Amino acid sequence: MSTSCAYPLATEHTFRLAKLAGYDGVEIMVTNDEVTQDPDALLALATEYEMPILSIHAPVLLLTHFVWGRDPQVKLEKSAELARAVGATSVVVHPPFRWQATYADNFLRIVRETAGAYAVEIAVENMFPWKVKGRSLKAYSPGYDPTLMDCDAMTLDFSHASLSGRDSLELAMAMGDKLRHVHLCDGSGSQDEGQIFDEHLLPGRGTEPVAEVLEYLAAQNWTGNVVAEVNTRKAKSEQARLDLLRETLDFARDKLGSARSTEPSVGSETNYPGIIRRASRKAMGSIRRNS
Repeated sequence: MSTSCAYPLATEHTFRLAKLAGYDGVEIMVTNDEVTQDPDALLALATEYEMPILSIHAPVLLLTHFVWGRDPQVKLEKSAELARAVGATSVVVHPPFRWQATYADNFLRIVRETAGAYAVEIAVENMFPWKVKGRSLKAYSPGYDPTLMDCDAMTLDFSHASLSGRDSLELAMAMGDKLRHVHLCDGSGSQDEGQIFDEHLLPGRGTEPVAEVLEYLAAQNWTGNVVAEVNTRKAKSEQARLDLLRETLDFARDKLGSARSTEPSVGSETNYPGIIRRASRKAMGSIRRNS
């Protein structure tokens, strides 16, 4: 469970809620909250709640612009250092913004060298195009799709895939064995379909083929991390928030445990039903929006 699931609550609430909901561990999104930057404080929480830290999300959002300075390479290196200090095996990072020119030009080299120096896996996350007044803005460089980069490891985010109009099952298959990390959530549509916000809905509440992707990964005996990254900010009570987190966890365990069998080859016929169901849902969503 990501600390973003408990936003805007303090970091300790993530550990407590993750423990109550029955999660296996947590991902720390590094933010302005100093606890997310402090390995000793994080290890104390991990010990108190018996909840290991599995991954670190580098501070890449605009609201964390000044966390660990302004140099994105330093932010990534400090994230890797933090991961190593707390026993996490992976770091999630977004592609560079276009205006981070020097970092963008050297991004893949920096990622590879940092991963090697700190002995952690750094998984580049798929993002989405930005639009301003209906016009596309090239916000990321070399782009928002890690499958078009020479990455060693990638993170699949369903909400980002939805906003970019990408089918998550096709994206997972395109990532192949470089897919090492999953942000479990959902989305209800793309920017071209009128969606504006990055929703991070609970899995199954949107239109992305989340179940099909998890079943596909389970059938291949995939060994990466699945981390809940859902928006619970509208929950009116702690119990309501806990119910949402348990629903997310139950969804994941059901789908990941339902398809473990012999490994299908990528592109085999066993993958087509999910794509067909996805197309049907998109068609029905379009009909509802236009009716």
